[in-house]
Amino acid sequence: MMRKLHLHLFTILFVAWVLTSPARASDTDYREAMRALGVKDYATALRYLEAAVTNEPDNVRYASEYRQAAIQAKEFDRSLQLFEKLAFEHPNSANIHLNFGFAYVDKIPAAGSITQVILANNALKEFSKAVELEPSWINYYTRGMSYLFWPKVFNRASFGVEDLNNALKVQKAGPRRSYHVKTYLGLGDGYWKSDDLKEARATWRLGLQEFPDNPELKARLTQEGDQLKTTIEAAFDPNKRVDTNLRELWEHSPN
Repeated sequence: MMRKLHLHLFTILFVAWVLTSPARASDTDYREAMRALGVKDYATALRYLEAAVTNEPDNVRYASEYRQAAIQAKEFDRSLQLFEKLAFEHPNSANIHLNFGFAYVDKIPAAGSITQVILANNALKEFSKAVELEPSWINYYTRGMSYLFWPKVFNRASFGVEDLNNALKVQKAGPRRSYHVKTYLGLGDGYWKSDDLKEARATWRLGLQEFPDNPELKARLTQEGDQLKTTIEAAFDPNKRVDTNLRELWEHSPN
């Protein structure tokens, strides 16, 4: 009898706890947004994702998925306006500055040549703020790659090499993840852009030792001259959309 009474009391208390515990509004908003995206209802998805990002500005998933939805809806200015507002409200959020920078990058393929330069420069400023606030792998890698997209006349490849070397140090200090192969690719490309082919090939070979099945590293190591130039220049074509989806950061576990 007492055992049944205790079990009944426990059930009442548990139900009461569930009913009174506040649900995270941002989780609900995110789920509703994903359902809307499933049926290509971008207006609804953006509205819910904006609420989720506003409630949790440091949540990398919400911010990244919001930008991807904005890309699909071609709402580039709307995305920029949201992150500008959030960056003002949360100046110490590295995640917001990172995604604010990406929002500029997202718009680049849809802009004219002069505007592309302005957008790229604005993106670089936000990436620099993210690095200053949090010198993490993603922030170093992102700013480093951003430098490499600039034409050679701007002499920014050396800055990209420095950032990507810092990204390499960070990743070596922690668990290996599959996306870390990108650092070797980018760093080698940075050396190539700095006219140091010997160091470029050495970097790609190091990457291939750690990621032996990567086709991009294999291609760079088997190509020479104009063929290699074409491969690398294609990777930094400002008219092609850069993949700014950060889903790998939360989906890929150490391997």
